[in-house]
Amino acid sequence: MHPIAFLLIILLTTFLMGSSFAVGKIGLHYSSPLFLVSLRFLIAGGLMTLIVSLRGLPVPKRSIDWGKIAIIGTLQTTGVMACTFLSLRTITAGESSILIFTNPLLVVVFGSLLLRARYRWTQWLGVVLGVLGVAITMGLNMQLKSGTILGVIGACSWAIATLLMKRWSGICNVWVLTAYQMLCGGILLLLLSLVLEQPYFEWNLISTDILLWLAIMASIVQFAGWFYVLGKGDAAQTSAFLFLAPFFGVLSGWLLLGEQVQWYVYIGGIFVFLGIFLVNWNFNKPKKEADPV
Repeated sequence: MHPIAFLLIILLTTFLMGSSFAVGKIGLHYSSPLFLVSLRFLIAGGLMTLIVSLRGLPVPKRSIDWGKIAIIGTLQTTGVMACTFLSLRTITAGESSILIFTNPLLVVVFGSLLLRARYRWTQWLGVVLGVLGVAITMGLNMQLKSGTILGVIGACSWAIATLLMKRWSGICNVWVLTAYQMLCGGILLLLLSLVLEQPYFEWNLISTDILLWLAIMASIVQFAGWFYVLGKGDAAQTSAFLFLAPFFGVLSGWLLLGEQVQWYVYIGGIFVFLGIFLVNWNFNKPKKEADPV
């Protein structure tokens, strides 16, 4: 694959990841948070399920494997996205994206504590820098808002889902896993919406465009692009580009929402980006160390 095309796909994918925070926040003008994100993943999961069915990809046979898919969907889609969209009510899209995308740092911490995985000293340095960056970004704001707590919970949920996906990666084809975990997560989000809020969606041209963008571009195209570049390039080096996602989150929040970016957000963001880079980039490619996340 040509290097320029490879880079363009990475830029598109990380842009879709980051900009979905600002687009989602605009969508909250027309919908309740949980109902909006449930519609997003019911559409995305339904379309992807149809695609994998038409392609004839095999689905799991055992109920225990379906249970694992449901757990991943609960953590990856329901947990992460519920926390993300609820956080957008009280913090900016840029702040939410920075918090959510600290998940690679948390994978190192949880992997070490829960799975006794071994990581390089550069990865631990990345964790320290990342935590310091979050403290600078959020701490100098001097207001601990509910969105801040939700952002941290969402990042933890994503980190745990990542570890489980690495451990259970052999249960089925990755596209089948992605399709059904999104569909499962969307169903759970809809149930949460019915219980925890008064769901509504104001149908108009703008809200429909937002919903379709979130479901197709920021979900299906994003997953397809990311899995494609992971398959074509070195997984460790490719994953390091995830640090671009919160950058695009802050940038899109400024461009689309007019969010004011304070000087300490830039400083904290640099620490977070550097931390994620150190966690993901395998400098020496040791054979027996834990894989970058």
